[in-house]
Amino acid sequence: MSWRFARTPSWIVRHVAVAALVGSMLILGVWQLRRLDDRQAHNAVVAARLQAATVDVGAIVEADAAVDSGAVARVAYRPVRARGRYVEADTVIVENHTYAGRSGAWVLTPLRLADGTAVVVNRGFIDVNEAGVLIAPAAPAGVVVVRGMLLPSERRGSFGPTDPPDGTLDVLARVDLERLQAQLDYDLLPVYVQLATSTPPEPPVAAGEPALQPLPAPELDEGPHFAYAVQWFIFTTIAAGGYGLLLRRVARDRAREEAATASVAAAAAAAAARH
Repeated sequence: MSWRFARTPSWIVRHVAVAALVGSMLILGVWQLRRLDDRQAHNAVVAARLQAATVDVGAIVEADAAVDSGAVARVAYRPVRARGRYVEADTVIVENHTYAGRSGAWVLTPLRLADGTAVVVNRGFIDVNEAGVLIAPAAPAGVVVVRGMLLPSERRGSFGPTDPPDGTLDVLARVDLERLQAQLDYDLLPVYVQLATSTPPEPPVAAGEPALQPLPAPELDEGPHFAYAVQWFIFTTIAAGGYGLLLRRVARDRAREEAATASVAAAAAAAAARH
């Protein structure tokens, strides 16, 4: 076979393009494996923290800690209990959430603790009512003991809605404790509690109104990263192998063409010699 064609400028450009494509797909596959490692490590931390003993929320986080501090990161997903009274007038809802395939919102109510600070409690998910409106159910009255899981304040990513910086909001785009703190005259803890149980329990709602649904613990699945990595490695193999086969076929075709040309030239030379 003749491989001279593979050293021509046009084919060198093709080699470089295919090498770049194959390299990029390899990098993406390795990146997905690294994301899988990160996900597994995160899941291991969350699973261990969920198994920890339940403690009073005020015992493991200070009210003056920043929402993005290491002190908060170290206690995320810990089981806690909090005892206090709900400040129902300061209830807000966080729109654009789903539960069991239904659209609705989360209901957040500050729970005022004995020391005067408060911790925001995500009391659960609420559907729209028969009129298509989101209405937060009344919180339990009197002293309440809630148990649940600590979570950090949420931040806006590269995309998504932004809450107005001023005014008193009844609806938030996310559980933004700093924004909520801006409209309250008492100090919030820099974490919130995703409620699991309440004593006394949530009061019954009026007929026809949806009841709060407690949110489940996080699912510790590994996501699609391994499958994505396998896909990228398969694409890499197809691209590299396919290009190799293409080169071999072109080389074979070129060899046949050269052999045919040589045969024709030899026949012509022989004919000319006879004459």
